[in-house]
Amino acid sequence: MRYAALALALLVTTAPTLAEARKAEVADLLKVARVGNPDIAPDGSAVVYTVATADIEKDANVSHIWLAAWDGSGKRQLTNRPGESESAPRFSPDGSVIAFISSRAAKDDEDSDARLWFLPRAGGEAYPLPGINGSVSDYAFSPDGKKLVLVVEDPKPKKEGKDKDRPEPIVIDRYRFKRDGTGYLDNRRERLWLYDIASGKAERLTDGDYDEALPSFSPDGTRIAFVSRRFPDAERSPDFNLFIADAANVGATPRQLTSYPGADNDPSTGSYPAWSPDGSQIAYIRTGDPKLIWYAVNALALVPSAGGEERIVTASLDRNVTEPFWSADGRTINFIVEDDGVQRLDSVSAKGGAITQVASGERVITSPTVSANGRLAFLSSDPASPTEVFAFDKGKMRALTDHNSALAAELDLGKVVRTSFKSKDGTEVRGFLMTPPDYKEGTKVPTILHIHGGPTAQFEADFDMMRQVMAARGYAVIFVNPRGSTGRGEAFAAAINAAWGSVDVEDVLAAVDDAVARGVADPDRLGIGGWSYGGMLTNYTIASDKRFKGAVSGASISNVLSGYGTDHYVYEYDVELGYPWENREAWDRISYPFFHNDRIVTPTLFMVGGSDVNVPTLASEQMYQALRSRGIETKLVIYPGESHGIRRPSFVTDRMERWLGWFDAKVK
Repeated sequence: MRYAALALALLVTTAPTLAEARKAEVADLLKVARVGNPDIAPDGSAVVYTVATADIEKDANVSHIWLAAWDGSGKRQLTNRPGESESAPRFSPDGSVIAFISSRAAKDDEDSDARLWFLPRAGGEAYPLPGINGSVSDYAFSPDGKKLVLVVEDPKPKKEGKDKDRPEPIVIDRYRFKRDGTGYLDNRRERLWLYDIASGKAERLTDGDYDEALPSFSPDGTRIAFVSRRFPDAERSPDFNLFIADAANVGATPRQLTSYPGADNDPSTGSYPAWSPDGSQIAYIRTGDPKLIWYAVNALALVPSAGGEERIVTASLDRNVTEPFWSADGRTINFIVEDDGVQRLDSVSAKGGAITQVASGERVITSPTVSANGRLAFLSSDPASPTEVFAFDKGKMRALTDHNSALAAELDLGKVVRTSFKSKDGTEVRGFLMTPPDYKEGTKVPTILHIHGGPTAQFEADFDMMRQVMAARGYAVIFVNPRGSTGRGEAFAAAINAAWGSVDVEDVLAAVDDAVARGVADPDRLGIGGWSYGGMLTNYTIASDKRFKGAVSGASISNVLSGYGTDHYVYEYDVELGYPWENREAWDRISYPFFHNDRIVTPTLFMVGGSDVNVPTLASEQMYQALRSRGIETKLVIYPGESHGIRRPSFVTDRMERWLGWFDAKVK
């Protein structure tokens, strides 16, 4: 296999040459425009996409739709209803309409369900499609543009009369009964519907008590591939499979296409089943060993659309892949590869074999979109530049948008280098080190070890304003990919399977030792912090080492047993750790920051969303109480109404100010 290894080269975040360049400030967190969801026109003439920004006055986030011309002649905003947001923009097959999803109400309509809207490209007002009962979460056009396949959540039963506002008991009978951002789950399902655009008639395409996702029409429009778990008590299994529904025979039982006991195209990957141009094959993403749950590496697979043997075509690539799409001639398949701090675009023959890099570099590439005439666009970011839409034209990247260029040009940015070092047991660990904008070589500065969540994720060669703000405050920032991280293969990720707070602690401490050895980190002025698993690994680390002067632990858990039945991880707990009443030793072993919190001397700030179901508030409350009871300096900050990710703009800046205030007081 041809596979170019990434050089551990210097990643210099170039500062602007303007004399008035300034350092990043907390307020800049809200100035970054979050560009996403690109879709290229069928003729390749333009790309439609979303831009999410913070509405400071209303203390909310809004997302609107923009259009960028392929020839670089400019971009323009297509939607701008105050206080309303739009998502998932897509061109109709003839390019005359841009569809999108929005919860904004139609005229004289108070319905809050997410609806599918059409915006005529030639001009005019957007309008919602009639005849759809329930909330639309996804959709796809038929190739001839006459029909849509919709993913629609069952509507809530409507109450009438004097009792319509009276609360009712919450009745639970599901195995997985919670989800972050939703709360308690009822028994409504997300189902497939076939919609005729001319008549406005919607017909339920599939039956059964199942959730269905990621619909994709065949090139001839006669079949629809989708993903589901169509068996009883499906939440106890990772076994997603591909199915085929007959678009001409509404209500017929779908045909199961794959049978692997793990996940064939898990919806969480966001990767749609990709039909070959002749409709004979479907490319999709298959996970590895289901016993490894999130540690398993995803692979690119093919299956005949008529049924037959499933085949892995990236078996030799020990890296996660996502978002496959075919070349126009059907000979090759392109896909995104996650590899050692970057994401790039690769390709492979449909027959398998050597993997070729298409678009790469010290950057992150995501969300590829290709037109009927072969034009390709995607999102990309690098350490000096927030995400924008790029055309991939004649083998080179060309920016189509510049929503963040003015902001980036204002800033004197921190400098980033790649790092590589040996952990305690000799394992090579890699990461990044950012120094302050005015850093002088050979100077020891206060340093923050910033830990990512997941744990199955990676820090990447992209732009991160949070780290830039920390660097601007005078801190060096270590952001490393310890074992448990993705991007370095399955064995590297699975090294902490049922062993949280073990070798990953050794790896992040080795990263600190490396920064000290480089003469950058002052060993007497060290801080540590992270969110989600980053907060958990913060707790593990300060319970293992006393060198840190201050810690920030966000949305973390230390008494892991307290998460069982209170957070939304249940299947994952059962597989990785076993039932607590049968395997108590494993649960106690990874809960040592709570049960042995007497080892912790580091002043620690705990932070969490008040409505977090991913890692509930009680987990942070327990650790706060443990340290407070022992007289260790600590504080707990709860953000009301926030889920696992902090979204409200005022809370985003408040959190950053509190991080900096804590580190300034304890570390500097």
